[in-house]
Amino acid sequence: MDIISIIFILAGTFFFATATLGLLRFPDFYTRMHATGKGDTLGAFLSLIGLALYNLHDGMSFDALLVSIKIMFIAIFMFVANPTATHAITKAGLDCKVEPWTKKESSQ
Repeated sequence: MDIISIIFILAGTFFFATATLGLLRFPDFYTRMHATGKGDTLGAFLSLIGLALYNLHDGMSFDALLVSIKIMFIAIFMFVANPTATHAITKAGLDCKVEPWTKKESSQ
């Protein structure tokens, strides 16, 4: 159980890191929102699943099971709320007329 939870937490950390890299490297608001929206949602979801599994490593007591269920409810809430928030922020950027990045034609 410990190995599986470590794999989930490391996978979540990987997606958090790639989302941060996308935030720093992508050229405009929309691509940055795409990277952070997808990466943060999946990173949080995987990390919280790993934490819920790790909580059960000492045994299946009622208290540990209850805490793991609460963590899973938080993971499900974040899985729904993060894309919704990303969509709302992106829509606000669109309403404020933030221009998307376009590749400039090279002069020949």
